[in-house]
Amino acid sequence: MMNDRDIEGQNSEPYRGEYEGRLTTFLWPVTSWIMTNLVMGPLVVIFFWVLNRTRVYGRSRVPLEPNTLLISNHQSMIDSFAIGYSAFFPRNVFRPFLAPWNPAAQENFFKNKFLAWVFHQFKCIPVRPGRRDVKALNRSIRALRDSTMVLFPEGTRSRDGSIGRGRAGAGMVISGTQPNVVPVTIEGMDRVLPIGAKLPRIGQRISIYFGDPIDYDDFEDAPRNRENAQLIVDRVMDRVRFQRRVLDRLRRR
Repeated sequence: MMNDRDIEGQNSEPYRGEYEGRLTTFLWPVTSWIMTNLVMGPLVVIFFWVLNRTRVYGRSRVPLEPNTLLISNHQSMIDSFAIGYSAFFPRNVFRPFLAPWNPAAQENFFKNKFLAWVFHQFKCIPVRPGRRDVKALNRSIRALRDSTMVLFPEGTRSRDGSIGRGRAGAGMVISGTQPNVVPVTIEGMDRVLPIGAKLPRIGQRISIYFGDPIDYDDFEDAPRNRENAQLIVDRVMDRVRFQRRVLDRLRRR
């Protein structure tokens, strides 16, 4: 069971990724900014808003400050690009802290040194198979304190479009930093890149809904343990499901 002792025993310095070589570490703020804004930024805009039909609701509800956590349902391997760029681009060009961190499956995104370097530039945090990764949890807490982050508490992509129960790890991150928590609901990403597909599709209709930040002040003095973390996540995921129904009504209009 994860609790405060697991978190407090770890390095409290801000997370900047872990690389081989001092030069790579020294250059990371510059190389990450270039990859995020000059390389990926135009590609994301073209893909989601030119080649596909992406509609964004509630962008103004997202706080533009550090320690902001976006929690979403999960439909494809490129969900974090859609959510992060919808929320913060191009404002993160001039405020790099707005470019969100993204915990990512180690077996998919960190298979070798080259992929590890690439996805470190996109501010990905490796999470080992099994997902109960205390090291990744502490890295996430350190990263979120002075930046933003996108999390998918379900832990895996939905195969039928339904929104499953979130895991407690996201609640532990919330307990560790007390961030602004914004519920996000996405729809249509499972048609853009279905499970098993090698290439994304175009011409799809995508919806992204940013809700009002979640109030969880009643947990402020509660023990920071897995049980309370699960209750916090359940509250957020209930809002994500509610926003799914709101999206259904908006699409019918």
